[in-house]
Amino acid sequence: MELLNKQKTGKVERPVKVLQFGEGNFLRAFVDYMIDIANEKGEFNGDIVLVKPIEFGTLERFHNQECQYTVQLRGIVDGEPRKINRTITSVTDAVAATEEYEKYADYAKLDTLRFIVSNTTEAGIVYDETDKFESNPPKTYPGKLTKFLFERYKHFNGASDKGLIMLPVELIDDNGIHLRECVLKFAKLWGLEDGFVKWLDDACVFTSTLVDRIVTGYPRDEAEELCKEFGYQDDLIVTGEPFALWVIESPKDISNELPLPQAGLPVIFTDNQKPYKQRKVRILNGAHTSFVLASYLCGNDIVLESMNDELILNFIKATIFDEVIPTLTLPKEELDDFANAVLTRFNNPYVKHAHLSISLNSVSKWKARCMPSFLGYIEKMGKIPTHLTFSLAALMAFYTGTEIRDKALIGHRDGAEYNIMDDAAVLEFFAANSSKEPKEFVHAVLSNKDFWDQDLSALAGVEDAIVSYITDIRAMGMRKTMEKVFA
Repeated sequence: MELLNKQKTGKVERPVKVLQFGEGNFLRAFVDYMIDIANEKGEFNGDIVLVKPIEFGTLERFHNQECQYTVQLRGIVDGEPRKINRTITSVTDAVAATEEYEKYADYAKLDTLRFIVSNTTEAGIVYDETDKFESNPPKTYPGKLTKFLFERYKHFNGASDKGLIMLPVELIDDNGIHLRECVLKFAKLWGLEDGFVKWLDDACVFTSTLVDRIVTGYPRDEAEELCKEFGYQDDLIVTGEPFALWVIESPKDISNELPLPQAGLPVIFTDNQKPYKQRKVRILNGAHTSFVLASYLCGNDIVLESMNDELILNFIKATIFDEVIPTLTLPKEELDDFANAVLTRFNNPYVKHAHLSISLNSVSKWKARCMPSFLGYIEKMGKIPTHLTFSLAALMAFYTGTEIRDKALIGHRDGAEYNIMDDAAVLEFFAANSSKEPKEFVHAVLSNKDFWDQDLSALAGVEDAIVSYITDIRAMGMRKTMEKVFA
Protein backbone atom coordinates (compact mmCIF):
# COMPACT_ATOMS: atom_id res chain seq x y z
CA MET A 1 0.00 0.00 0.00
CA GLU A 2 1.05 3.57 -0.64
CA LEU A 3 2.20 5.63 2.32
CA LEU A 4 -0.14 8.33 3.51
CA ASN A 5 0.98 11.74 2.21
CA LYS A 6 -0.31 15.27 1.55
CA GLN A 7 -1.66 14.36 -1.87
CA LYS A 8 -3.75 11.53 -0.42
CA THR A 9 -5.13 13.71 2.38
CA GLY A 10 -5.71 16.67 0.07
CA LYS A 11 -3.90 18.91 2.52
CA VAL A 12 -4.48 22.65 2.20
CA GLU A 13 -1.34 24.61 3.09
CA ARG A 14 -2.03 27.29 5.69
CA PRO A 15 0.08 29.90 7.49
CA VAL A 16 2.28 28.35 10.18
CA LYS A 17 0.86 29.61 13.46
CA VAL A 18 2.03 26.92 15.89
CA LEU A 19 5.49 25.62 16.76
CA GLN A 20 5.17 22.45 18.79
CA PHE A 21 8.00 21.15 20.97
CA GLY A 22 7.33 17.43 21.06
CA GLU A 23 6.17 15.05 18.36
CA GLY A 24 4.78 12.35 20.63
CA ASN A 25 1.45 10.56 20.62
CA PHE A 26 -0.35 12.77 23.13
CA LEU A 27 0.11 16.09 21.36
CA ARG A 28 -0.74 14.57 17.99
CA ALA A 29 -3.98 13.02 19.28
CA PHE A 30 -4.93 16.03 21.39
CA VAL A 31 -3.68 19.48 20.34
CA ASP A 32 -3.06 18.72 16.66
CA TYR A 33 -6.38 16.85 16.47
CA MET A 34 -8.25 19.86 17.86
CA ILE A 35 -6.53 22.34 15.56
CA ASP A 36 -7.32 20.07 12.62
CA ILE A 37 -11.02 20.28 13.44
CA ALA A 38 -10.82 24.05 13.97
CA ASN A 39 -9.18 24.38 10.54
CA GLU A 40 -11.86 22.27 8.92
CA LYS A 41 -14.59 24.41 10.45
CA GLY A 42 -12.93 27.64 9.33
CA GLU A 43 -12.15 28.90 12.81
CA PHE A 44 -8.33 28.81 12.95
CA ASN A 45 -6.67 28.63 9.52
CA GLY A 46 -3.23 27.70 10.79
CA ASP A 47 -0.63 24.95 10.43
CA ILE A 48 1.71 23.36 12.94
CA VAL A 49 5.41 22.60 12.70
CA LEU A 50 6.66 19.86 15.00
CA VAL A 51 10.01 20.24 16.73
CA LYS A 52 12.01 17.27 17.94
CA PRO A 53 13.56 18.95 20.99
CA ILE A 54 16.07 16.24 21.95
CA GLU A 55 18.84 14.49 20.05
CA PHE A 56 17.38 11.03 20.62
CA GLY A 57 15.06 9.67 17.94
CA THR A 58 14.38 10.38 14.30
CA LEU A 59 11.79 12.21 12.22
CA GLU A 60 12.09 9.80 9.32
CA ARG A 61 8.54 8.47 9.58
CA PHE A 62 7.18 12.02 9.66
CA HIS A 63 9.08 13.06 6.54
CA ASN A 64 8.14 9.83 4.73
CA GLN A 65 4.45 10.64 5.27
CA GLU A 66 4.80 14.43 4.93
CA CYS A 67 3.55 14.68 8.54
CA GLN A 68 0.11 13.27 7.67
CA TYR A 69 -1.32 10.63 10.00
CA THR A 70 -4.50 9.06 11.33
CA VAL A 71 -6.08 9.36 14.76
CA GLN A 72 -8.55 6.68 15.80
CA LEU A 73 -10.62 7.46 18.89
CA ARG A 74 -12.21 4.43 20.53
CA GLY A 75 -14.77 4.33 23.27
CA ILE A 76 -18.38 4.70 24.29
CA VAL A 77 -20.20 7.46 22.41
CA ASP A 78 -23.92 8.01 23.03
CA GLY A 79 -24.04 4.71 24.85
CA GLU A 80 -22.51 2.63 22.05
CA PRO A 81 -18.93 1.45 21.35
CA ARG A 82 -17.52 3.47 18.46
CA LYS A 83 -14.31 4.00 16.52
CA ILE A 84 -13.84 7.47 15.03
CA ASN A 85 -11.15 7.91 12.36
CA ARG A 86 -9.64 11.22 11.33
CA THR A 87 -6.71 11.95 9.03
CA ILE A 88 -4.79 14.87 10.50
CA THR A 89 -3.64 17.55 8.06
CA SER A 90 -2.89 20.36 10.50
CA VAL A 91 0.82 19.45 10.69
CA THR A 92 2.84 20.67 7.72
CA ASP A 93 6.46 19.89 8.69
CA ALA A 94 8.78 18.51 11.35
CA VAL A 95 12.24 19.78 12.27
CA ALA A 96 14.99 18.55 14.58
CA ALA A 97 16.19 21.36 16.85
CA THR A 98 19.73 19.99 17.09
CA GLU A 99 20.37 18.32 13.74
CA GLU A 100 18.61 21.08 11.74
CA TYR A 101 19.32 24.04 13.99
CA GLU A 102 19.30 26.74 11.31
CA LYS A 103 15.97 25.62 9.90
CA TYR A 104 14.51 25.42 13.42
CA ALA A 105 15.90 28.83 14.43
CA ASP A 106 14.47 30.48 11.31
CA TYR A 107 10.96 29.87 12.62
CA ALA A 108 11.66 32.55 15.24
CA LYS A 109 11.62 35.03 12.32
CA LEU A 110 8.32 33.79 10.89
CA ASP A 111 5.77 36.61 10.83
CA THR A 112 2.70 34.34 11.14
CA LEU A 113 3.93 32.38 14.18
CA ARG A 114 1.79 32.97 17.28
CA PHE A 115 1.72 29.90 19.52
CA ILE A 116 4.29 27.65 21.20
CA VAL A 117 2.93 24.28 22.37
CA SER A 118 5.10 21.94 24.42
CA ASN A 119 5.03 18.53 26.01
CA THR A 120 8.58 17.82 27.12
CA THR A 121 7.54 15.50 30.01
CA GLU A 122 7.22 16.51 33.65
CA ALA A 123 11.03 16.82 33.83
CA GLY A 124 11.18 19.12 30.81
CA ILE A 125 10.37 22.44 32.50
CA VAL A 126 13.59 22.83 34.46
CA TYR A 127 16.17 25.54 35.08
CA ASP A 128 19.78 24.41 34.71
CA GLU A 129 22.39 27.08 35.32
CA THR A 130 24.94 25.11 33.29
CA ASP A 131 22.86 25.61 30.13
CA LYS A 132 24.50 27.96 27.63
CA PHE A 133 23.05 30.60 25.31
CA GLU A 134 25.86 29.90 22.83
CA SER A 135 24.73 26.30 22.34
CA ASN A 136 22.75 25.65 19.18
CA PRO A 137 20.34 24.92 20.72
CA PRO A 138 20.59 25.14 24.54
CA LYS A 139 20.02 21.73 26.13
CA THR A 140 16.93 22.38 28.29
CA TYR A 141 13.51 23.17 26.87
CA PRO A 142 13.21 26.50 28.78
CA GLY A 143 16.72 27.34 27.56
CA LYS A 144 15.71 26.60 23.96
CA LEU A 145 12.57 28.69 24.38
CA THR A 146 14.45 31.63 25.90
CA LYS A 147 16.93 31.76 23.04
CA PHE A 148 14.15 31.30 20.46
CA LEU A 149 12.13 34.17 21.96
CA PHE A 150 15.20 36.40 22.18
CA GLU A 151 16.02 35.80 18.51
CA ARG A 152 12.42 36.71 17.64
CA TYR A 153 12.58 39.83 19.81
CA LYS A 154 15.78 40.95 18.07
CA HIS A 155 14.52 40.14 14.55
CA PHE A 156 11.32 42.17 14.98
CA ASN A 157 13.02 44.95 17.01
CA GLY A 158 10.84 44.26 20.03
CA ALA A 159 7.55 44.78 18.16
CA SER A 160 4.68 44.37 20.60
CA ASP A 161 2.56 42.45 18.07
CA LYS A 162 5.22 39.79 17.53
CA GLY A 163 5.08 38.22 20.98
CA LEU A 164 4.10 34.57 21.31
CA ILE A 165 1.57 32.66 23.39
CA MET A 166 2.98 29.71 25.31
CA LEU A 167 0.71 26.66 25.78
CA PRO A 168 2.64 24.07 27.82
CA VAL A 169 0.79 20.82 28.53
CA GLU A 170 3.42 19.16 30.74
CA LEU A 171 1.71 17.43 33.65
CA ILE A 172 2.85 19.69 36.47
CA ASP A 173 0.83 22.21 38.44
CA ASP A 174 1.00 25.78 37.12
CA ASN A 175 3.12 24.64 34.17
CA GLY A 176 3.03 28.05 32.47
CA ILE A 177 4.05 29.89 35.62
CA HIS A 178 7.03 27.58 36.09
CA LEU A 179 8.00 27.88 32.42
CA ARG A 180 7.93 31.68 32.61
CA GLU A 181 10.05 31.62 35.79
CA CYS A 182 12.64 29.47 34.03
CA VAL A 183 12.74 31.78 30.99
CA LEU A 184 13.23 34.83 33.21
CA LYS A 185 16.03 33.06 35.09
CA PHE A 186 17.79 32.22 31.84
CA ALA A 187 17.40 35.81 30.64
CA LYS A 188 19.13 36.96 33.82
CA LEU A 189 21.77 34.21 33.73
CA TRP A 190 22.67 35.03 30.14
CA GLY A 191 22.62 38.81 30.67
CA LEU A 192 19.94 39.42 28.04
CA GLU A 193 18.86 43.04 27.75
CA ASP A 194 16.14 44.62 29.89
CA GLY A 195 14.05 45.37 26.82
CA PHE A 196 13.70 41.67 26.18
CA VAL A 197 12.41 41.03 29.69
CA LYS A 198 9.90 43.86 29.26
CA TRP A 199 8.85 42.38 25.89
CA LEU A 200 8.29 39.00 27.58
CA ASP A 201 5.96 40.68 30.08
CA ASP A 202 4.13 42.95 27.66
CA ALA A 203 3.99 41.02 24.37
CA CYS A 204 4.13 37.35 25.37
CA VAL A 205 1.60 35.25 27.27
CA PHE A 206 2.48 32.22 29.39
CA THR A 207 -0.65 30.15 29.98
CA SER A 208 -1.03 27.28 32.42
CA THR A 209 -3.05 24.36 31.13
CA LEU A 210 -4.76 21.22 32.31
CA VAL A 211 -5.23 18.44 29.76
CA ASP A 212 -7.22 15.23 29.92
CA ARG A 213 -7.40 12.45 27.36
CA ILE A 214 -6.15 8.86 27.51
CA VAL A 215 -3.94 8.34 24.46
CA THR A 216 -2.98 4.71 23.96
CA GLY A 217 -0.57 5.41 21.10
CA TYR A 218 0.44 3.28 18.15
CA PRO A 219 -1.74 0.12 17.91
CA ARG A 220 1.12 -2.27 17.16
CA ASP A 221 -0.98 -5.45 17.20
CA GLU A 222 -3.70 -3.99 14.97
CA ALA A 223 -1.76 -1.66 12.68
CA GLU A 224 -1.72 -3.99 9.67
CA GLU A 225 -5.48 -4.54 9.77
CA LEU A 226 -6.16 -0.85 10.34
CA CYS A 227 -4.07 0.11 7.31
CA LYS A 228 -6.06 -2.34 5.18
CA GLU A 229 -9.23 -0.69 6.48
CA PHE A 230 -7.88 2.81 5.76
CA GLY A 231 -6.62 1.87 2.30
CA TYR A 232 -3.14 3.31 2.87
CA GLN A 233 -0.01 2.60 4.90
CA ASP A 234 0.27 4.75 8.01
CA ASP A 235 3.22 4.24 10.36
CA LEU A 236 2.09 7.11 12.60
CA ILE A 237 -1.38 5.93 13.66
CA VAL A 238 -2.40 7.18 17.10
CA THR A 239 -5.25 5.73 19.15
CA GLY A 240 -7.00 7.30 22.12
CA GLU A 241 -10.33 7.77 23.85
CA PRO A 242 -13.07 10.12 22.64
CA PHE A 243 -13.15 12.14 25.87
CA ALA A 244 -11.00 15.26 25.93
CA LEU A 245 -10.70 18.39 28.04
CA TRP A 246 -8.29 21.31 27.73
CA VAL A 247 -8.46 24.00 30.42
CA ILE A 248 -6.36 27.07 29.61
CA GLU A 249 -5.61 29.58 32.37
CA SER A 250 -4.33 32.83 30.94
CA PRO A 251 -3.49 36.24 32.43
CA LYS A 252 -4.80 37.80 29.20
CA ASP A 253 -7.85 36.84 27.14
CA ILE A 254 -6.61 34.78 24.19
CA SER A 255 -9.92 33.07 23.37
CA ASN A 256 -10.45 35.01 20.14
CA GLU A 257 -7.02 34.02 18.82
CA LEU A 258 -7.54 30.35 19.67
CA PRO A 259 -11.25 29.87 18.91
CA LEU A 260 -11.41 26.16 19.63
CA PRO A 261 -14.71 26.26 21.57
CA GLN A 262 -16.33 27.90 18.53
CA ALA A 263 -15.39 24.74 16.64
CA GLY A 264 -17.29 22.67 19.21
CA LEU A 265 -14.13 21.52 20.98
CA PRO A 266 -13.92 20.82 24.74
CA VAL A 267 -11.70 23.79 25.61
CA ILE A 268 -12.28 26.07 28.60
CA PHE A 269 -10.59 29.47 28.96
CA THR A 270 -10.38 30.67 32.55
CA ASP A 271 -8.38 32.85 34.92
CA ASN A 272 -8.31 30.01 37.48
CA GLN A 273 -7.88 26.37 36.49
CA LYS A 274 -7.61 25.08 40.07
CA PRO A 275 -11.29 24.05 40.46
CA TYR A 276 -10.98 22.00 37.25
CA LYS A 277 -7.74 20.43 38.45
CA GLN A 278 -9.41 19.62 41.76
CA ARG A 279 -12.38 18.10 39.94
CA LYS A 280 -10.16 15.86 37.81
CA VAL A 281 -7.90 14.75 40.67
CA ARG A 282 -10.71 14.05 43.12
CA ILE A 283 -13.28 12.49 40.78
CA LEU A 284 -11.27 10.75 38.04
CA ASN A 285 -8.00 9.96 39.82
CA GLY A 286 -9.61 9.70 43.24
CA ALA A 287 -12.17 7.19 42.00
CA HIS A 288 -9.41 5.05 40.50
CA THR A 289 -7.45 5.02 43.72
CA SER A 290 -10.50 4.43 45.92
CA PHE A 291 -11.77 1.28 44.21
CA VAL A 292 -8.97 -0.55 42.38
CA LEU A 293 -7.37 -2.16 45.41
CA ALA A 294 -10.65 -3.48 46.78
CA SER A 295 -11.71 -4.59 43.30
CA TYR A 296 -8.41 -6.40 42.73
CA LEU A 297 -8.84 -8.30 45.99
CA CYS A 298 -12.37 -9.19 44.82
CA GLY A 299 -10.82 -10.93 41.81
CA ASN A 300 -10.98 -8.24 39.12
CA ASP A 301 -7.81 -7.48 37.15
CA ILE A 302 -8.80 -4.50 34.96
CA VAL A 303 -11.05 -1.45 35.28
CA LEU A 304 -13.52 -2.78 32.71
CA GLU A 305 -14.11 -5.87 34.87
CA SER A 306 -14.83 -3.56 37.81
CA MET A 307 -17.45 -1.73 35.77
CA ASN A 308 -19.13 -5.06 35.02
CA ASP A 309 -19.10 -6.07 38.70
CA GLU A 310 -22.30 -4.70 40.28
CA LEU A 311 -20.82 -4.62 43.77
CA ILE A 312 -17.81 -2.57 42.66
CA LEU A 313 -19.79 -0.35 40.30
CA ASN A 314 -22.18 0.62 43.10
CA PHE A 315 -19.18 1.33 45.33
CA ILE A 316 -17.64 3.59 42.67
CA LYS A 317 -20.86 5.53 42.12
CA ALA A 318 -21.54 6.03 45.83
CA THR A 319 -17.96 7.18 46.42
CA ILE A 320 -18.09 9.76 43.65
CA PHE A 321 -21.64 11.10 43.91
CA ASP A 322 -22.26 10.80 47.67
CA GLU A 323 -18.84 11.51 49.15
CA VAL A 324 -16.53 13.28 46.68
CA ILE A 325 -18.82 15.68 44.80
CA PRO A 326 -20.30 17.23 47.99
CA THR A 327 -16.79 18.46 48.89
CA LEU A 328 -16.14 20.28 45.58
CA THR A 329 -16.83 23.90 44.63
CA LEU A 330 -17.88 23.86 40.96
CA PRO A 331 -21.64 23.82 40.19
CA LYS A 332 -23.19 20.44 40.95
CA GLU A 333 -24.51 19.99 37.43
CA GLU A 334 -20.99 20.41 36.00
CA LEU A 335 -19.60 17.96 38.55
CA ASP A 336 -22.33 15.39 37.85
CA ASP A 337 -21.71 15.67 34.09
CA PHE A 338 -17.97 15.18 34.58
CA ALA A 339 -18.56 12.22 36.90
CA ASN A 340 -20.86 10.53 34.39
CA ALA A 341 -18.22 11.08 31.70
CA VAL A 342 -15.67 9.43 34.00
CA LEU A 343 -17.90 6.38 34.40
CA THR A 344 -18.24 6.18 30.62
CA ARG A 345 -14.44 6.35 30.29
CA PHE A 346 -13.97 3.59 32.86
CA ASN A 347 -16.35 1.48 30.77
CA ASN A 348 -14.29 1.83 27.58
CA PRO A 349 -14.13 -1.66 25.98
CA TYR A 350 -10.99 -0.71 24.02
CA VAL A 351 -8.85 0.13 27.06
CA LYS A 352 -7.49 -2.67 29.25
CA HIS A 353 -6.33 -0.66 32.27
CA ALA A 354 -4.76 -3.05 34.80
CA HIS A 355 -5.49 -2.58 38.49
CA LEU A 356 -1.92 -3.50 39.41
CA SER A 357 -0.64 -0.72 37.15
CA ILE A 358 -2.94 1.79 38.85
CA SER A 359 -1.88 0.44 42.27
CA LEU A 360 1.67 1.80 41.94
CA ASN A 361 2.49 4.15 44.88
CA SER A 362 -1.04 3.92 46.26
CA VAL A 363 -0.15 5.42 49.64
CA SER A 364 0.92 8.76 48.19
CA LYS A 365 -1.90 8.56 45.63
CA TRP A 366 -4.50 8.07 48.37
CA LYS A 367 -3.10 11.06 50.24
CA ALA A 368 -3.20 13.33 47.16
CA ARG A 369 -6.39 12.07 45.52
CA CYS A 370 -8.68 10.73 48.25
CA MET A 371 -7.66 12.30 51.55
CA PRO A 372 -8.86 15.83 50.65
CA SER A 373 -12.35 14.46 49.92
CA PHE A 374 -12.17 12.26 53.03
CA LEU A 375 -11.29 15.19 55.31
CA GLY A 376 -13.59 17.60 53.47
CA TYR A 377 -16.54 15.25 53.94
CA ILE A 378 -15.85 14.90 57.68
CA GLU A 379 -15.61 18.67 58.06
CA LYS A 380 -18.79 19.34 56.08
CA MET A 381 -20.98 16.44 57.21
CA GLY A 382 -19.69 15.87 60.73
CA LYS A 383 -19.32 12.14 60.16
CA ILE A 384 -16.94 9.78 58.38
CA PRO A 385 -17.55 8.88 54.71
CA THR A 386 -18.23 5.13 54.64
CA HIS A 387 -16.85 4.39 51.15
CA LEU A 388 -13.71 6.50 51.37
CA THR A 389 -13.03 5.08 54.83
CA PHE A 390 -13.43 1.58 53.42
CA SER A 391 -11.05 2.45 50.58
CA LEU A 392 -8.37 3.17 53.18
CA ALA A 393 -9.04 -0.22 54.78
CA ALA A 394 -8.75 -1.80 51.32
CA LEU A 395 -5.38 -0.13 50.89
CA MET A 396 -4.19 -1.69 54.15
CA ALA A 397 -5.52 -5.08 53.09
CA PHE A 398 -3.83 -4.82 49.68
CA TYR A 399 -0.51 -3.76 51.29
CA THR A 400 -0.45 -6.86 53.48
CA GLY A 401 2.74 -8.90 53.16
CA THR A 402 5.95 -9.72 55.00
CA GLU A 403 8.43 -10.46 52.21
CA ILE A 404 10.16 -7.87 50.02
CA ARG A 405 11.56 -9.37 46.84
CA ASP A 406 13.04 -7.52 43.85
CA LYS A 407 11.94 -4.16 45.31
CA ALA A 408 8.32 -5.34 45.67
CA LEU A 409 6.33 -6.34 48.73
CA ILE A 410 4.72 -9.70 48.02
CA GLY A 411 0.96 -9.83 48.57
CA HIS A 412 -1.37 -12.80 48.14
CA ARG A 413 -4.77 -13.09 46.45
CA ASP A 414 -6.50 -16.45 46.48
CA GLY A 415 -3.16 -18.20 47.02
CA ALA A 416 -1.39 -16.40 44.15
CA GLU A 417 1.33 -13.79 44.61
CA TYR A 418 1.13 -10.19 43.42
CA ASN A 419 3.69 -7.38 43.56
CA ILE A 420 3.04 -4.29 45.67
CA MET A 421 5.12 -1.43 44.26
CA ASP A 422 5.91 1.68 46.29
CA ASP A 423 8.81 3.57 47.85
CA ALA A 424 11.18 1.36 49.81
CA ALA A 425 10.30 3.01 53.14
CA VAL A 426 6.58 2.40 52.56
CA LEU A 427 7.12 -1.27 51.70
CA GLU A 428 9.39 -1.78 54.70
CA PHE A 429 6.75 -0.26 56.98
CA PHE A 430 4.03 -2.61 55.76
CA ALA A 431 6.35 -5.62 55.81
CA ALA A 432 7.01 -4.88 59.49
CA ASN A 433 3.42 -4.05 60.51
CA SER A 434 0.82 -5.69 58.25
CA SER A 435 0.89 -9.07 60.02
CA LYS A 436 0.04 -7.53 63.40
CA GLU A 437 -3.39 -7.76 64.97
CA PRO A 438 -5.93 -5.47 63.27
CA LYS A 439 -6.05 -2.83 66.01
CA GLU A 440 -2.27 -2.49 66.23
CA PHE A 441 -1.81 -2.56 62.45
CA VAL A 442 -4.54 0.00 61.75
CA HIS A 443 -3.26 2.37 64.45
CA ALA A 444 0.28 2.15 63.08
CA VAL A 445 -0.90 3.09 59.58
CA LEU A 446 -3.30 5.86 60.57
CA SER A 447 -0.83 7.50 62.97
CA ASN A 448 2.04 7.45 60.48
CA LYS A 449 2.61 11.16 59.82
CA ASP A 450 5.18 10.33 57.14
CA PHE A 451 2.28 8.98 55.10
CA TRP A 452 -0.44 11.55 55.80
CA ASP A 453 1.28 14.63 57.33
CA GLN A 454 -1.12 14.24 60.24
CA ASP A 455 -2.44 11.62 62.66
CA LEU A 456 -5.58 10.18 61.09
CA SER A 457 -6.19 8.00 64.14
CA ALA A 458 -7.19 11.16 66.01
CA LEU A 459 -10.30 11.53 63.83
CA ALA A 460 -13.35 10.31 65.71
CA GLY A 461 -14.65 6.93 64.57
CA VAL A 462 -12.09 6.33 61.80
CA GLU A 463 -9.84 3.86 63.58
CA ASP A 464 -12.70 1.79 65.01
CA ALA A 465 -14.38 1.55 61.58
CA ILE A 466 -11.22 0.44 59.79
CA VAL A 467 -10.32 -2.09 62.51
CA SER A 468 -13.75 -3.64 61.99
CA TYR A 469 -13.27 -3.72 58.21
CA ILE A 470 -9.78 -5.26 58.42
CA THR A 471 -11.01 -7.89 60.89
CA ASP A 472 -13.79 -8.93 58.51
CA ILE A 473 -11.55 -8.85 55.41
CA ARG A 474 -9.10 -11.20 57.09
CA ALA A 475 -11.89 -13.52 58.21
CA MET A 476 -14.19 -13.50 55.18
CA GLY A 477 -12.27 -12.00 52.28
CA MET A 478 -12.82 -8.72 50.46
CA ARG A 479 -15.96 -9.55 48.49
CA LYS A 480 -17.96 -10.97 51.39
CA THR A 481 -16.90 -8.02 53.56
CA MET A 482 -18.06 -5.52 50.94
CA GLU A 483 -21.34 -7.38 50.56
CA LYS A 484 -21.78 -7.19 54.33
CA VAL A 485 -20.96 -3.47 54.53
CA PHE A 486 -22.60 -2.17 51.35
CA ALA A 487 -25.37 -4.59 50.45
